[in-house]
Amino acid sequence: MPTHMNLVSLIDHAILHPTATDEDLVRECALAAELGVASVCVKPYMVARASALLSESNVAVGTVIGFPQGGNLTEVKVAEASLACEQGAIELDMVINIAKALEEDWDYISTDIQEVLNIALKHNAILKVIFETDYITSITAKQKLCEICSQLGVGFVKTSTGFGYTKQASGDYNYQGATLDDIKLMTEHTTNNVAVKASGGIRTKSAAQAMVDAGASRLGTSASQAIADDEPSSVGY
Repeated sequence: MPTHMNLVSLIDHAILHPTATDEDLVRECALAAELGVASVCVKPYMVARASALLSESNVAVGTVIGFPQGGNLTEVKVAEASLACEQGAIELDMVINIAKALEEDWDYISTDIQEVLNIALKHNAILKVIFETDYITSITAKQKLCEICSQLGVGFVKTSTGFGYTKQASGDYNYQGATLDDIKLMTEHTTNNVAVKASGGIRTKSAAQAMVDAGASRLGTSASQAIADDEPSSVGY
């Protein structure tokens, strides 16, 4: 079982909220360096500044591609990935085309991922592929996505963006995010050294530990301080 500090070192500290400003970026990058997380995951326009802010730390800079809905043309995702790597990102969290996955157009999905993976490999960057499991709920579809990602040899498969808000039975808009069942499924159905990242709704140390125990080796969250302090957090994604 990972120790407290090892658990924090698995976090990709998310700075992705639509309202996050440059001031927030400076503060959160400082926090990331202080805590010793694995990386920050920032909005694409923030990559260059985050790279500068963290240049003297061991914290990697990552960003999101096709975020949060995945519906961008493949060519746009490729351009976004290329620019991000040129500006200092060494980790790319890419959202699949959700509609194409629901339609089971696996050739499209495979090509979409492959084209972005080519950019990542060119720049020695890590590609993480986001399934958005609040929308992709079929076990068979999730298994197929794991198979495709394993065949292509991406770095990680990832549960959620943290922003996959769907209308609930109550009429509220909310999301579930990472679940232990999904982490176990993804762990069991990935090969070729593809790792698993849990993301979405992880706000406590106990929740983070449970995800790691289920097979996750990275954790996407903005509640890094609460996890480090082992205190509950009502905010975070």
